[in-house]
Amino acid sequence: MDTDLPPLIRSLLRPGFFPDVAGPAELIQTHISWVLLAGEFAYKIKKPLQLPFLDFSTLALRHAGCMDELRLNRRFAPDLYLDVLALYGTADRPQWQMHEAPIEYLVRMRRFDESGRLDHLCARGELRPDHLSDLALHLAQFHAGAPVAPPDSRFGRPAEVRAPALENFQELLPMASDPAVRERLDGLLAWTHAEFDRIESHLQRRKAGGHIRECHGDLHLANLVCIDGQVRMFDCLEFNEDLRWIDVASDIAFTYTDLLDHGQGALAGWFLNEVLGHSGDYHAAAVLRFYAVYRAMVRAKVAGIRSTQAPGGATADMAGYLALAGRLAHPGPARLIITHGLAGCGKTVASTRWLQTDALAGTLRLRSDLERKRLFGLAPREHSGSATGQGIYAPEAHARTYAHLRDQAARLLQSGWSVLVDAAFLRRSERDSFRQLAIAHAAHWAILAPEAPPEVLRERIVERQRAGQDASEATPAVLAQQMAWIEPLDASERAHLLPPGDTRA
Repeated sequence: MDTDLPPLIRSLLRPGFFPDVAGPAELIQTHISWVLLAGEFAYKIKKPLQLPFLDFSTLALRHAGCMDELRLNRRFAPDLYLDVLALYGTADRPQWQMHEAPIEYLVRMRRFDESGRLDHLCARGELRPDHLSDLALHLAQFHAGAPVAPPDSRFGRPAEVRAPALENFQELLPMASDPAVRERLDGLLAWTHAEFDRIESHLQRRKAGGHIRECHGDLHLANLVCIDGQVRMFDCLEFNEDLRWIDVASDIAFTYTDLLDHGQGALAGWFLNEVLGHSGDYHAAAVLRFYAVYRAMVRAKVAGIRSTQAPGGATADMAGYLALAGRLAHPGPARLIITHGLAGCGKTVASTRWLQTDALAGTLRLRSDLERKRLFGLAPREHSGSATGQGIYAPEAHARTYAHLRDQAARLLQSGWSVLVDAAFLRRSERDSFRQLAIAHAAHWAILAPEAPPEVLRERIVERQRAGQDASEATPAVLAQQMAWIEPLDASERAHLLPPGDTRA
């Protein structure tokens, strides 16, 4: 047994200590906890530490930390986080039976198959878009129900956002002996100052709008697990309020950046589109890039600290994270892509395929079917009851929907994102309007235009109506109307056609 372990942990590792387990427990250590795996359960004990970002130095503080961990993680994993238990007796002879005052506290959790963790799935090449779709849905639902930071609290204030971002550079710059690393850090620091100035008013609006919430705070792939086909969150950040009461965009940026760090650009972009599609919070795009760079810089700082302790691989890790931060800060030329085609032709299928192969992870999709419903206060699959050409599909509603899409696209382009607009775009004037928008933002312009025979279109529409799982309310009557007044692409537009799945636009 490891003699460097405290007496209590050595005692807990004796065979038979944990109920219904004859052999010894298995020990896993983190920098702030001991986790003992025994039978069906895992027992976490907090180390008696006092660090700049946490204080577990007394038994009372560790007890409070255990209760916080239980409360916070039961928000999304109540079946995994069971209770907080007390140990009695002495460190050499601990016992479960109540005897005088407790000597330590443990969080008891139900064990799961570690092979289902998303970082392990990713390492085996088994992480799929549907995993990220499932996570995105549950994350959007979790954020929607999470407590909102009080308006007079410090959480989410622009100054509170800027301070930790700049702190990364204050700690990294003294470690940068390589002139090339120093130059890259100087460039990222200048970008951080400039980007903060650009988004400061957005940060103020985010706080005023209730987007600062009690989030997960540590949403990387190792804290996500697939159980019974469903992706679950666990092990949120319980020990520091400032790192947990954050903009939901910062929570999203954590997973987005981690996927990029794992070399999964296409999945990172898909996750981002799925979570924003569910929440409708496209205003988050204005601050997402700042938060993503911040997350990459935190990792660079940790790698830099490790490099001072064990030179070699950690130095390469720091350089890699700085390169990732640079790619996030400077994504390259923007693109504005629209779809074109009749109901049922496969526009959403083509745009989905395109997004799922976009390794650049910098394109956000706007779906007219979803945005139209949102604009008129309807849930995505809620039927409006509109007759053909009436209600939310009346000419004035149609014009309002396209104006909304154009405004959203302009804001996303302004924030440095490429945009894919999934809509029919049957009229040349609608396409010209978005082409002018691309020109105004110096964005590359392209069109996705899948096609299918009329009989196939009708079959798809009928099947989609029967399934009732799509936001579209198109009917065969709508298709007939569209076929009567569609304005086909002209030669100049066809020159900009983009093959489905082509990410080189």
